[in-house]
Amino acid sequence: MQKEIRLCDLPVGRSALVERVECADYLLRRVYDMGIVKGAVIQPLFRAPFGDPVAYGVKNTMIALRSRDSRDIYVRCQNE
Repeated sequence: MQKEIRLCDLPVGRSALVERVECADYLLRRVYDMGIVKGAVIQPLFRAPFGDPVAYGVKNTMIALRSRDSRDIYVRCQNE
């Protein structure tokens, strides 16, 4: 069984399942509205030139999250 890691630590090109979301209340609704919910498959697609934000693919949509926002989202790698 794979261990949980923070979404911000997931390497580009790896896909993972969202295990839990522990964002602050002001951000939680936004994260859920973007499709980042428990069981969703998410994949970092590319990083901005200075590393932040990161573009993620989730539910056939590309979204961008700052590292400080993605550090409270925990995922489990699918392909190792």
